[in-house]
Amino acid sequence: MRKNAFRQSTLTRTALAIAASLLVSTVAYAQQSEGSIFGKAAAGQKVTITSVDTNTSRQLVADANGSFVQSKLPPGQYTVTSNGVAREVTVSIGTGTQVVLTEAGQMQRVLVSRRRNKIDVSSVESTTVFTAEQMQALPVARDVNAIAILAPGVVKGDADLGAGNLPAFAGASVAENGYYINGFDVTNIRNFLSYANLPFDAIGSQQVKVGGYGAEFGRSLGGVISLATKRGTNTWKGGASVIYSPDAGRAKGQNVENLDSPGEYTVHRAYDRFNDISANVFLGGPIIKDKLFFFGVVEGKRDSEHRFRGSNSNTFIDTTPNGMIKLDFTPSDKHRFEFTGITNKKEIDVTDYKNALTNQYASSHVGTGKESKLTSGGHTLIGKYTGYLTDALTLSALVGSVDDKVEKTTGFRVADQSCPVVVDDQTEIGCWTGPFPGESIRDPSAKDDKDSRRAFRIDVDYVLGDHTLRGGIDTQKFTSAAAGSSTYSGGLYWRYIPSPTGTVNGVPNTVAPGAKYARKRIITSTSGEFEVKNTALYIEDSWKITKNVLTYGGLRWESFDNKNSDGVSFVKAERLLAPRLGAAWDVNGDASMKVYGNLGRYYIPVAANTNIRATRGELFTHQFYTYTGRDPVTQAPLGTVEIGNKQVNGDGALPLPSTIADVNLKPMSQDELILGAEKLVFNGWRAGIKGTYRKVQNGMDDYCSHLGFERWAADNGHPDFDSRTMAPCAIVNPGNDVTLNVDLDNNGKLAQTTFPASYVGLEKYSRSYKALEFTLDRPWDGKWSVNASYTLAKTKGTAEGYVNSVINQEDAGVSQDFDFPSLTHGSNGYTSNDRRHVLKVFGNYALTDTLRLGINATASSGRPTSCIGFVPGTQPDFSDAEGYSTASSYYCLRSDGPDAGRTSVLGQRGTAGRTPWTNSLDVQLAYMPKISKGKLSLQMDIFNLFNTQKVVEWNETRDYSRATTVNEIDPDTGTRIIEGQLSNNYRRPTSFQQVRSVRLTARYEF
Repeated sequence: MRKNAFRQSTLTRTALAIAASLLVSTVAYAQQSEGSIFGKAAAGQKVTITSVDTNTSRQLVADANGSFVQSKLPPGQYTVTSNGVAREVTVSIGTGTQVVLTEAGQMQRVLVSRRRNKIDVSSVESTTVFTAEQMQALPVARDVNAIAILAPGVVKGDADLGAGNLPAFAGASVAENGYYINGFDVTNIRNFLSYANLPFDAIGSQQVKVGGYGAEFGRSLGGVISLATKRGTNTWKGGASVIYSPDAGRAKGQNVENLDSPGEYTVHRAYDRFNDISANVFLGGPIIKDKLFFFGVVEGKRDSEHRFRGSNSNTFIDTTPNGMIKLDFTPSDKHRFEFTGITNKKEIDVTDYKNALTNQYASSHVGTGKESKLTSGGHTLIGKYTGYLTDALTLSALVGSVDDKVEKTTGFRVADQSCPVVVDDQTEIGCWTGPFPGESIRDPSAKDDKDSRRAFRIDVDYVLGDHTLRGGIDTQKFTSAAAGSSTYSGGLYWRYIPSPTGTVNGVPNTVAPGAKYARKRIITSTSGEFEVKNTALYIEDSWKITKNVLTYGGLRWESFDNKNSDGVSFVKAERLLAPRLGAAWDVNGDASMKVYGNLGRYYIPVAANTNIRATRGELFTHQFYTYTGRDPVTQAPLGTVEIGNKQVNGDGALPLPSTIADVNLKPMSQDELILGAEKLVFNGWRAGIKGTYRKVQNGMDDYCSHLGFERWAADNGHPDFDSRTMAPCAIVNPGNDVTLNVDLDNNGKLAQTTFPASYVGLEKYSRSYKALEFTLDRPWDGKWSVNASYTLAKTKGTAEGYVNSVINQEDAGVSQDFDFPSLTHGSNGYTSNDRRHVLKVFGNYALTDTLRLGINATASSGRPTSCIGFVPGTQPDFSDAEGYSTASSYYCLRSDGPDAGRTSVLGQRGTAGRTPWTNSLDVQLAYMPKISKGKLSLQMDIFNLFNTQKVVEWNETRDYSRATTVNEIDPDTGTRIIEGQLSNNYRRPTSFQQVRSVRLTARYEF
């Protein structure tokens, strides 16, 4: 092993890998976890490809034109020889490496010499590849999503969705991505916000696809993150690392005062503390030389977090070890077997402390804490066979499983759930255990919530003259077990709310103006196991029609089948056609300049969350009361008298599967066009330009209003129609006609009925993305490297996508966006993931033989924001809207003029200003002393060096609450009679850039 990774005089294979990984924004071969070698040799001559790492070998014969190609090669170092000419090359995940063997000479390392640092002309895809060496050499979080955000066209998503900071690819939401490990899909499609993870030190390379991928890929509209793990070689290699992120190196977070409740805060982060430490041990080598290889890594950690809020504080400590093993068996040069096993369980010890009313927002934990435990995670198993059956025919088969337990709580937080959630305006009171909404009460007879994936795929490659043909089948079964529950501790949620006017639930003079009433909310659901089956067939042809022109054609047939807990399908779509076309022109014939383009359609499955939400029974009610006192223990109201009618958003009944979705429902798809060019410009520098256009077709969401159906029935001679016989919500393509099975004449007989879009009243589901990317990179030469990109982009539509960043709704595919028509008014505008300008620069510089500097800098324009409020009583569907207590429409109370607070006005999505520009500079200093054996590196990373805590999100809600967006309307003028209440926290920060932090790393490898 090389002692100094950045000494020009001692460049070896590690430097080759770093150089290869720095060739970002290349156009790459389609393989998920492998690469290819292609090139020229003397016609009819044998070409031998030998793995430097494992000594396995493949022999090919160059065709009559001297061309040869070998696909499905594991990433690593290879020697390619023919007719006395030899080249040493690096194969990276998802890329094709070109080799020219027609000129005699000594062995040349293709990726060291910038003169031979050519553009990949073997494919029409767009991809970015990072090796483990590059990821270690850059100041970036040890997280695959943080790596993905380095790629052009990728921005950081909303911090409150999923685990936070998920990537948004090319205008898509963060819930539309695909994740792969060694070619196996590990995306959790319950809501597309998580995936099966693995220890970071197990990653050998990461491929990021921002679009334009071939027909073998599908089931995502955003991007693809594909990981190839490390693997054993013929040499025993190992090492250990310790990574420490001390709280002492972390800047303080910010607090934001609650202007609607003096003395309280909407954001309180100044006292929070974090200490993370992990230790990794890894080892790989031959069990049987040239035949059986092993690699394993074990990660131990102690991550601790201390949160300090108003009425409580908490500690979270995670000490769960994780690991991975990788086995490779090559009984002969024609056959390769692989096994990958990953454990990623998590157990977090939680301690909750309660602050006294006189000691709110304490800076340290108060009293004796109560203990709980959060358990989640599971394991991933992957098996793969690759057979190089002939020179022209390659076969691979992959099978795998993922088991992932949804987070489960035990201990104090669920020990006594008899106390209901009680909140006095904004203050949590009573005996229940926070944070809000407390721990839900699970169905005691239900299994643990769990997501399971069982999948296999078969792929065949065949080279026929100038054609490289590929095809395969890809099938998966995803099962989500979801226990029925009450959303709130104690089974219900009481809230005391002041009424400025005395009107409650539409009933005037119920309480004195300014006095409080009690609102009771109940949300419960039923249990079940819900299944999603996804199947795809694909075929593709890469045809070199001339010496310099490659064309690509592919076709993918997608099928989706979503079932309820009884195993009955409610959404089923078969043989959806997803064509892909592309071309690449090697302009000069020497891989120094390429012009390329591709056009394709992509589908995304219906999330399992839709099965759960749409097909199980849900009870969702609001009731309003006057009261005479409060229980001294629970603080729930006593002496209650109900006000007005109960508001029922769901009655708890199980809907019939045939009534849940539009009979003609079209699963969500997206069309994409990419045109680009790359050129080697001077001294090894590579410049690129790429234009991207994406447009969502047939967006899909749930629709929860019955008013349009009732109007159509009345207008078409069905006076007995009772919409209460329908499912509470239906899955539709917003903006299209809706065809449902309904009991039109209230006689118990279902009739397939088409309701015109004009009656349904929804805006058309739309989202478009237009972008122009400019890239410039200088590969590592032993002294320095740099990669820069600038993206000019616009993302616009009536929906963000599968999730909603404004109200942080994670219900993939069943958001509030299209629940009823007035929620779509004003919805066409710039979405939350629109970033007009993004500039990224990262790279390395060797200060000395033993000191290396790394940088990662980003500047980005702000996020578009809207004015969010409640649907006013003037709207025809107000009877639907008044039950929604979360502001989610583009109607806002007027904030100025004589009608301030009296009338609601309709705004447009994304027109209420943008958050400020953000910029961040991360730096790394690495010291690599010379030692007699092995390699030692000591690193310090400083993230957000200048601690620029700019606002990345602010409160977009202008109306104070549903109750104070009063509904009394003068019938003569159509204006409000009584003034409503505006939120003083409108446009106040809710999230900031991550504070400055330090990470220390010690790593030894032998």
